[in-house]
Amino acid sequence: MKPTEPPIGLQLAATAKAVSRAFNAALADAGGSLPTWLILTSLRGERWRTQQELARSLGIEGPTLTRHLDSLERAGLVERRREPSDRRAVQVELTKAGEAVHRRLRTNVIAFDERLRAGLGDAELNRLRATLRRLEQNSARREP
Repeated sequence: MKPTEPPIGLQLAATAKAVSRAFNAALADAGGSLPTWLILTSLRGERWRTQQELARSLGIEGPTLTRHLDSLERAGLVERRREPSDRRAVQVELTKAGEAVHRRLRTNVIAFDERLRAGLGDAELNRLRATLRRLEQNSARREP
């Protein structure tokens, strides 16, 4: 018997791509990108993180973060300094310009989230979150 609906994994992957593209567009409309948003948000939450700790918290490799930080530093959004107690460690901090860009991006992120939630009530969102958690758990299971 031929299925009448696409496999749920395929539908989920297509939905994830569409949402990701729309989210990236919302960030671009505010002059940002996903890496910029993630880095600025992480720095906004914690001061004087080392570059290594920041990379670990974002789940990316050090060289990838370095490339992003180089760009953000050239744009005047972050500053890097050697840590006085450990000259090998580099501290990363938001600048005032970085805080302003974060606020602008945050406005677009909130508006995007509201757009994404349109027509969904609290109960429906809670069911969706639970379903997504279950799908994530199921995808991690290995069949014998």
